[in-house]
Amino acid sequence: MKKYRGNYRYRSFSCWDQFLCMLFAQLSYRESLRDIEACLKSQSAKLYHMGIKGTVARMNLARANEKRDWRIYAEFAQVLIARVRKLYCNDSDFLSDLEGTIYALDSTTIDPD
Repeated sequence: MKKYRGNYRYRSFSCWDQFLCMLFAQLSYRESLRDIEACLKSQSAKLYHMGIKGTVARMNLARANEKRDWRIYAEFAQVLIARVRKLYCNDSDFLSDLEGTIYALDSTTIDPD
């Protein structure tokens, strides 16, 4: 995050807030920013307990998705994968299944520029 200055000029919506909102959206099959916002705001009293401290709004989600560097989350995914490998190092069945399995969490095209 610091490497890519992910929180630069964002006062009310951190990289972590964005990650949690988008993770929620993926796991609950949300279809739009409006849908994500409506679902999260319906449980606004519980957002803090989920770890979301920023203001959930369509504009914040849209701006963060547009402006933040995607490599922040790619590197974070690699860190999580490394942790899972350590946790399940003695479970050869799980790791062999993991090697041959690929999950697409997001199929958005990323412009390399």
